[in-house]
Amino acid sequence: MKKPLVSVIVPSLNCASTIEKCLESIKNQSYKPIEILVVDNNSDDATVKIARGYTKRIYTAGPERAAQVNFGCSKARGKYLYRVDSDFILGPSIISECVDLCEREKLDGVAIHNTSAPNLGFWAEVRRLERNSYTDDDLIVAVRFFTKKSWEIVGGFDETLYGPEDYDFHNRFEEAGFAWGRIGSWEVHLGEPRSLRDVWRKHYFYGKQMYYYVKKHPKRGRQQLWPFRISFIRHWKSFVTHPALAAGLIIYWLVKFTSGGLGYVSEAYIRK
Repeated sequence: MKKPLVSVIVPSLNCASTIEKCLESIKNQSYKPIEILVVDNNSDDATVKIARGYTKRIYTAGPERAAQVNFGCSKARGKYLYRVDSDFILGPSIISECVDLCEREKLDGVAIHNTSAPNLGFWAEVRRLERNSYTDDDLIVAVRFFTKKSWEIVGGFDETLYGPEDYDFHNRFEEAGFAWGRIGSWEVHLGEPRSLRDVWRKHYFYGKQMYYYVKKHPKRGRQQLWPFRISFIRHWKSFVTHPALAAGLIIYWLVKFTSGGLGYVSEAYIRK
């Protein structure tokens, strides 16, 4: 029986330091057939040159990530689409597990847990502790592997959202009646903030964007913004086992939610 084609869409922007590791992990997937589409947003570093070593399917689109992903999806030939940011590394069996699950269970999408890469510094380790508590959380989740048919019916990613577009797509995916599941393998994120200043900048920007996301999804958006997660209780042993990281996470949250809240309020004030 012929295996379905999987199209992997990689949006990129000045990511020469990470994209080779990302594309190498896609190339080394145990599953075949795969096509790789890189959609670059006018990088001025070596991103495109590196990408040419892995695929001929390189496009230019923007202005932001959601538009890049939509463009790549529109050009994709696969039954399944997998959007992978250029600073992620895939476990070697991820695509195989996704296809097997979808074909076996008749699912339309898969949520793949992602964790932070090790050895990136203390705050990245703190973020990894937080991320790993979301492995079974149905609130902090978004499908990244899905059928092209579902992407078309849902209407693609909202190109007005810069940050929470994954959550928005997942919400509309579920509302359209599409079914999704989880696999055991994880993605690894290389692009974690290295300092509290980086955390502040990132979440201030995301806070401004969450204003529009919450307007679109008020109930779920407010639930996702609430800092306390039930999943923390389920994973309490991880926090007890790593007390220094757990203490760091309290500081991380203070910075994250203060900056995000200020971004949210500032955008709400501007839009009054």
